[in-house]
Amino acid sequence: MHQNLPIVKIVSWNVNGLRAIVKKDFEQNLNSMQPDIICMQETKAQDDQVERALEPLSDYYIYSNSAERKGYAGTAILAKKKPINIQKNVGVKMHDEEGRVIAAEFDNFYLVTVYVPNSGRGLVRLDYRALWDKDFRKYLQALSNHKPVIACGDFNVAHQPIDIAHPKSNYNKTAGYTQQEIDGFTSLLDGGFTDTFRKLYPERIEYSWWSVVTNSRAKNIGWRIDYFVVSEKLMPSVKDSIVHGEIFGSDHCPVALEINL
Repeated sequence: MHQNLPIVKIVSWNVNGLRAIVKKDFEQNLNSMQPDIICMQETKAQDDQVERALEPLSDYYIYSNSAERKGYAGTAILAKKKPINIQKNVGVKMHDEEGRVIAAEFDNFYLVTVYVPNSGRGLVRLDYRALWDKDFRKYLQALSNHKPVIACGDFNVAHQPIDIAHPKSNYNKTAGYTQQEIDGFTSLLDGGFTDTFRKLYPERIEYSWWSVVTNSRAKNIGWRIDYFVVSEKLMPSVKDSIVHGEIFGSDHCPVALEINL
């Protein structure tokens, strides 16, 4: 069914500071993954700084969405093929000041990259996070009425116990593993989307984020909070969903999707 369609490789990476990561084998790491499209979260840079930092990547069209607050949040999409259209934010004022969403429209799909808000220490932003989850789900569903959607990025939630090294001690205590956040992600999946990695690998343990403070990466005590989520109708076209745990440079590793498009 898909043999005539090319395989597109999309890489998503929370870089935790673009200007810092470009000094750490960033280009070589990207080259090793051979992406057609790169999505980044937590660029922590203004649009002009993103452009300057990524100047060596001349094969890509570069689009970024920066937070109003300097050195905070921010997302970007780099594509070898020029998108039809670029859309920033979800259209809800309280969510749209932090540069957390950027979408690229291509011929037969939308690609959305997201940096979902963290509920914060002491879960101070948990109620806000619940509103965000609801509004982001509505935004993706509205897009999917026009074309299938690929959404990727740092969703800031470990969805199942298999997605976190210490589920019991973190449950309902730590941002990213409360029932409210888990339910928010479940609602997204119930709304017509599929977690590509978990669908392909129901029992595989892989993490995409490790705490730097506790040197958790060396012990592989991590969380899987970076996802590729696709409209259900795209799932048969997915060839692979990869966690690139071998690649360093951030407290997150990149994740990737290979798909016939």
